[in-house]
Amino acid sequence: MELNKIEDILEKYFQGETSIAEENQLKEYFSSSNVAQHLEQYKPMFGYFSLAKEQKSTYEIPLQSKKRNVAWLSIAASAVVLLGIGTYFFVSEKNDTTAVASQTELGTYDDPEEALKATQKALALLSNNVNVGIESVQYIKEYEQSKNRIFKQ
Repeated sequence: MELNKIEDILEKYFQGETSIAEENQLKEYFSSSNVAQHLEQYKPMFGYFSLAKEQKSTYEIPLQSKKRNVAWLSIAASAVVLLGIGTYFFVSEKNDTTAVASQTELGTYDDPEEALKATQKALALLSNNVNVGIESVQYIKEYEQSKNRIFKQ
């Protein structure tokens, strides 16, 4: 085989552009005894490929059925759905009983003194919140006065 042709095929091989027939030509050339001196470095590579091709693995890979995994997955999904539905009904039933109790009360008191205390407590809470708002407005007024002093209009 011509040396130039082998070099061209070898260049194509390293570029990943060879066909199977061209690769077989390279294997035949490098397995022969008359390999050019400057191509001697590639001889072990092609020798390894032919040696590795002859090796066979005796290790058996156990195959597992995917049907078992799917079955367990569907059982787990069903359990989660049932648990969610049960929790929803349990919580909604609990909320329904408290809602019915609060609808019957309507915030009324039988004892007038108890009603007065509850009203005073609510008004005191409202008054505290209003006072906090008034204090904030006073800060704004002070800011406004300072601004007017600095930026005279």
